Amino acid sequence: MAEIRGRCADRFGKVGEALSASLDADDVGASAAVFLDGEPVVDIWGGHVDAARTTGWERDTITNVWSTTKTMTALCALILADRRVLDLDAPVAAYWPEFAAAGKRDVRVRHLLGHTAGLPTWDEPLTARDLYDRERVTGLLAAQAPEWEPGTVGGYHSITWGFLVGEVVRRVTGRGVGTFFAEEVAGPLGADFHIGLPAEHDVRVAPLIPDPQGDKPPGWAVGVADSNNVGWRRAEMPAIGGFGNARSVAAVQSVLACGGLGLLSAAGCERVFDEQFHGEDRVLGVPMRYGMGYRLEGRTASWGGWGGSLVLVDFEHRMVVAYVMNQILWTGYERALSIVFAAYDALANGETSD
Repeated sequence: MAEIRGRCADRFGKVGEALSASLDADDVGASAAVFLDGEPVVDIWGGHVDAARTTGWERDTITNVWSTTKTMTALCALILADRRVLDLDAPVAAYWPEFAAAGKRDVRVRHLLGHTAGLPTWDEPLTARDLYDRERVTGLLAAQAPEWEPGTVGGYHSITWGFLVGEVVRRVTGRGVGTFFAEEVAGPLGADFHIGLPAEHDVRVAPLIPDPQGDKPPGWAVGVADSNNVGWRRAEMPAIGGFGNARSVAAVQSVLACGGLGLLSAAGCERVFDEQFHGEDRVLGVPMRYGMGYRLEGRTASWGGWGGSLVLVDFEHRMVVAYVMNQILWTGYERALSIVFAAYDALANGETSD
């Protein structure tokens, strides 16, 4: 079996087995983490950073996690709401006046977080490089009419979500999401996660490896290759541009699992469960229950990134499970779910912990 490095408490040994099996199968390099009560009981990694398998994945290796980034940006919004400087029920235009154009005067901040704003994409075709120009892409969204009556339908806002929520954060704080997150979240927690990656971290990045079927599905404007350049790393893309590893993802999301960890009140954490939509997602075509920036199921809040990364926050067990990898696969989250199921198996079996 593939060699796994790091720490895995005896009780959670099956998580290590799951990661090793994944590396023996589809993965090239990956990391997995399980935090209980804000402390790591699993912090493991293995494999390689390159498709040729010449350079090992190290403890501090990071990579682009795509839409798992959304959970970081959502947490920023929840923190601001908890501080009462952002009202999630307020019209977006109260903070971003230009957004009122084209019939959007009554769109609420919670509509943005819950994927019900009716702006799942841009009317004007854009390229990956266009996304580096925040003023342009947010200006287009401000001028654009919604595809449906905001608040009535859920439809995944895969890339626009970050620019929408991010612009509200910028208008409220005077800081971009990347800066706010670094100063108010990652910094206090000592978490190695970045929205807009400083140049000094480039040497630690594991480039993403395209799915064997190709760089991107047919019709997509953004592909795996786009994420492997300097412009992408420097850009602040609050929905898809985050860089980290499983340890840093789990450390940050433990804020929610553990009652706030000094960054949020317990009530502020519970805002995640304010249901915004429950039904068939108009864009994804699958059943979905959206809260404030997260997918909800029972007492869990989760989201994943295109290609396979995932984070799950379990409020009942005060547990966070995270998985991050560099091999993109278009279909399914089987690799991540094997990590999640192994973590729950450990809880259910109650094996002796170290």
